[in-house]
Amino acid sequence: MAVYTHISEAELAQYLAAFDLGSLKSFAGIAEGVENTNYKLVTTKGDFILTLFEKRIRAEDLPFCLSFMEYLNEQGLPCPAVVAAKSGEKIVPLQGKPAAITSFLEGGWPRAITVAQAAAVGDVLAEMHLAGEKFPLRRNNSLALPQWKELIAQCGARADEVLPGLAHTLQHEIDFLEKNRPADLPSGAVHADLFPDNVFFRKDTLCGIIDFYFACTEVFVYDLMLALNAWCFETEGLNVKKSAALLDAYEQKRPLTVPEQEALPFFGRAAALRIVATRLYDWLHRTAGAVVKPKDPMEYVQILNFYRMRE
Repeated sequence: MAVYTHISEAELAQYLAAFDLGSLKSFAGIAEGVENTNYKLVTTKGDFILTLFEKRIRAEDLPFCLSFMEYLNEQGLPCPAVVAAKSGEKIVPLQGKPAAITSFLEGGWPRAITVAQAAAVGDVLAEMHLAGEKFPLRRNNSLALPQWKELIAQCGARADEVLPGLAHTLQHEIDFLEKNRPADLPSGAVHADLFPDNVFFRKDTLCGIIDFYFACTEVFVYDLMLALNAWCFETEGLNVKKSAALLDAYEQKRPLTVPEQEALPFFGRAAALRIVATRLYDWLHRTAGAVVKPKDPMEYVQILNFYRMRE
């Protein structure tokens, strides 16, 4: 989450007139995250989140993302509900940008991840994948290898400003991933961005999953390794207890096939490169006036190197 688009109180009150949410009591921008503009709204009918879609999601992809989130909500998973306007529309533009309002989930994201929280993520991710197998809509991953290549190309030699030799390393990784991707693995609708700041807890109890705007149809083990990289790596490297807890909990609900097990290192590597590409681009191409703190790509360069050393 972040704030790229600044909205006045009068403008927001006029926007909310299209919804049955009562009158606006207060609102505040949410500075965490990097992709979209988010505001917490407090109205006479409760608390909500307003999201304006800014960067890497196309308007035509939003129905898939919102429908998948609502589908999981209907399956009993702790995901937000989308608030429809009085007209029935769920995507109502604001300042010329696609926008949506969702229910507000209580809880907070963990700053110091515990083994129990890693296990809870593995458990809920398996439930999401089992549900995603049956989700009828499809959406191509709009942030897959071709897009990583484009982002890295736009950084060019400037990647070496972050780490000398990084530009060459990233090109090597692109070549490796293009030549070695495993085929014919189970797939379906996935979250594709299950980072700690998108999962809410009360102590060790998982109580909310947000930010489905990268959701797409993708190989399940790619989504699994995106989550493992985010939840189980620390400054010193991979936390084996956390990764074992996450994978064990996942397999209690959805056992991996042998080809999936063999593909885990590849998709750990691919998932790491995905984050390096987006963070590197954002680090080198900052938006003037945005209330957002770009995330350091070096965290994921280190994770990428963890997998590269095991090539």
